[in-house]
Amino acid sequence: MKRRLHTGGRRLGGLLLSAVLLNGVLLAAGCSGGAYERRGDTSSTLYIGEVASSFPTSYMPWFSRDGIAPTIANMVYSTLFDYDENTGVYTPRLANSWYYVDKEGNPIVTEDGRVDYDRLEEVYGGSDSAFFPVRFELNPDATWSDGTPVTVEDIYFTYDLAANQKVSNHAGALAWVNDLLHKYDTNTGVMKRQGIYTYDHGAAQAGYAISEEEKDTVFYFEVSKVLGAITPLVSTVLILPKHIYGPIVSAENPLNNTDPDEALSYAYSHPVGCGPFTLDAEATNSQEIVLHRRKDFYIKAKDGSDLYKVDTLKFILYQEINVAIYALKKGHLDVLDSSISANYASLFENEESVRLMKAPGTFTQTLVFNLNAPTDRVTPERTLLSDVRIRKAIALAVDQQQLIQNVLNGEGRPVSAGLIMETMPDLYNPESDILAGDTDEKLAEANAILDEICPTKDEAGYRYTEDGVKLSFEILGSPGEQEAISFLQVLLQKIGVEVKFAAKGNSPETTYLYGGNFDMTIQGVTFSLSNIDTMYNAHFSNLNRSSNYGRLQDEAINAKITEMRQTINLNKKYEAVKELQLLTAQQYYKIPLYCSNVLSVARTDRFTGWEQEDGSTAFNLKSLENLQMV
Repeated sequence: MKRRLHTGGRRLGGLLLSAVLLNGVLLAAGCSGGAYERRGDTSSTLYIGEVASSFPTSYMPWFSRDGIAPTIANMVYSTLFDYDENTGVYTPRLANSWYYVDKEGNPIVTEDGRVDYDRLEEVYGGSDSAFFPVRFELNPDATWSDGTPVTVEDIYFTYDLAANQKVSNHAGALAWVNDLLHKYDTNTGVMKRQGIYTYDHGAAQAGYAISEEEKDTVFYFEVSKVLGAITPLVSTVLILPKHIYGPIVSAENPLNNTDPDEALSYAYSHPVGCGPFTLDAEATNSQEIVLHRRKDFYIKAKDGSDLYKVDTLKFILYQEINVAIYALKKGHLDVLDSSISANYASLFENEESVRLMKAPGTFTQTLVFNLNAPTDRVTPERTLLSDVRIRKAIALAVDQQQLIQNVLNGEGRPVSAGLIMETMPDLYNPESDILAGDTDEKLAEANAILDEICPTKDEAGYRYTEDGVKLSFEILGSPGEQEAISFLQVLLQKIGVEVKFAAKGNSPETTYLYGGNFDMTIQGVTFSLSNIDTMYNAHFSNLNRSSNYGRLQDEAINAKITEMRQTINLNKKYEAVKELQLLTAQQYYKIPLYCSNVLSVARTDRFTGWEQEDGSTAFNLKSLENLQMV
């Protein structure tokens, strides 16, 4: 449930004060239950402000990963495990355990129960092994919200559906299970290879021992020989109830359906989940979403009490951050599930019964160059960006500390050119921090580089090539990124490079980015232990519809990514990641701007126990486990 939203742009306090004058109108627009409902509520109901253009009307968990949709999905449904990026620990959700097994079916674990990577390499390091077999065991007490037990049939149904795009009609789900060796022909929907095994789905024939007593709880996956394959499989895919969706989805009536029939529409709007909360469909509308805690939730706190203490979650829609902030200040909300701009922080520093939380961010904002535009998108300016010297000069002129101070009011941190955080010591390579150093010296170096390539300047100091092409570029961005782009104009003017803001508009990936129709763009990037196998390929290698917007093509980087993915020696994998940081940094392709803190606010007059979590607002799973009514 981590939310990494950043409300960019410098907003003045006057905007907030103007909201005060419109109190009655604005709050009524934000809360269908009445602006003063929380003040008189003595029940264990948490009032959560959400800033968005609208609320979803459908709650099929795979529909969207944006806005409030994933928050609701993770409350109503569940994955097999949660994964902690900082510790590498898998916390049980629907499943109690997982481990690799050797060719005789024995666990490949150390004495303390962790993966024995040396033994794993010994058993599966040769060319005679094409995959890893992994054994899972479900929590036998897990149930769906209608009381039906969760069994391996739900697991098989969910992952089988995700792998079959003909029935799921969901490209994202297909990507989630890419390393699961359970494959369908995307054109015909015919299974090409089985990779999920249960008691009733071929386990014995494949050599996997499952007893009669284990038939409802034990299953096996066969996965690619990639050490990072397990994490997205077990912590991304929300499990679906077979007894609900099995009878109503088909190739003719796929799960992800823009024109669902009556049965599918009802399943979307009245979800039956296995998570800790259920949706109150009758109380939910276009301005409020209401969830109730399941009294029978199978995961308990360490002391045996209920894991979550809050009985009801009431999400209230606000279309303006100003109005939502005022609602919280006046006591109409308990917490905002949206980050606030650093420009608002001073409004809460001396506020009674309000806690301002500053969580370290996990996303790095980068400036991305289009260095290999498709033939039909080539311009003289974009051709210039294919010259690594010009990219290096621009990178040297980007001063992260000044951006952090002027755009984030100091609420952020710089990031290495290798784009791996120092907080991940197993992965971080300090040698990749090639853009660190004295600001004046870097500017002098940048100007020296450009003096050789583009010595001619106009009266404003902007540079031109010998062919008369001005070093002038548009940076594609959202309104919230306009302030950062404005400050980049100031920084790059010092080396004679002109940049201008260009609006991304709706669906920018389809409209501009995948087709290479841009000069530069702002892109959020995050690399971690759980995603390096997928994200390095997506950001620096894949030329299809991926995050490699500028279409970088480099044989050394591609080879190192392949090596990193395929090695099953953990130390070699980490060394490959460190080498990749230096290789990618030297391309001057994705230039780090900053990693912003996540600022959020919560009231303490009805609930206490708010917990800080990296990359998240005050409303997060740790908080929900600790909140107590005053």
